[in-house]
Amino acid sequence: MAATAEKPRVLVVDDEQIIANTLAQILNQSGFAATVAYSGERAIELAPGLRPDILISDVVMFGLTGVDVAMAVTRSQPACRVVLFSGQASTADLLRRAEEQGCHFEILAKPVHPRTLLSLLQKPN
Repeated sequence: MAATAEKPRVLVVDDEQIIANTLAQILNQSGFAATVAYSGERAIELAPGLRPDILISDVVMFGLTGVDVAMAVTRSQPACRVVLFSGQASTADLLRRAEEQGCHFEILAKPVHPRTLLSLLQKPN
């Protein structure tokens, strides 16, 4: 995470806007600076300017998957920590494909309780 006194920058990605907005609100109230993107494509557009410390993304979305987003963001922002969440069984195949390409991401099952997520984010990567 950022070495300064700045709040850690978090990019929250979910095509379900209510989930993305709620998660960003919880993070913003908990000492993070969260920005939302409602698509993988938008997240990839935002990442270079935002320079997120953490990417939190749903895995199964319309268009790009969260795994695709995570791989693209970490290519341009290699220090970015990635936490993926999903309620879909197809996630295992997507993660296996990413691991075959040398990418290892943290994963949480949906629904994620806010305390569980905050506890994970407050631990060192």
